[in-house]
Amino acid sequence: METSKLVLSVLEETFSIHRLAPDASLPEAVSECDFYSLNKTTEELSLVCPEHLAVKSEKSNPDWKCLKVAGPLDFELTGILAGITDVLAKQKLSVFAISTFDTDYILIKKQGLTAAISALERAGYQFN
Repeated sequence: METSKLVLSVLEETFSIHRLAPDASLPEAVSECDFYSLNKTTEELSLVCPEHLAVKSEKSNPDWKCLKVAGPLDFELTGILAGITDVLAKQKLSVFAISTFDTDYILIKKQGLTAAISALERAGYQFN
């Protein structure tokens, strides 16, 4: 897909990324959030949720903003995340990527958001 056809938006919330034990239980409030992501492996449970939620975790990293790629995206499309992360890597911006059935989300540290938006716009991405 051409870069100029991809539209991104910034979610309002600021998020934290948590590392929990694989058998940890989640606060009930997580399921009531408009956006959260949960990934489980045998080694860990990773949770992305609004930073205002009190989560007891082994490690956490706050102050992330989230870019959403307008979807739904066809599974046949290639290079969506690669294109975005390439632009951000050139700006030395670290990312945390999440993919869903319909689209992709890219989390960027809050202090790098303005630089990220500027770089992506220069690369042809649109924001709404």
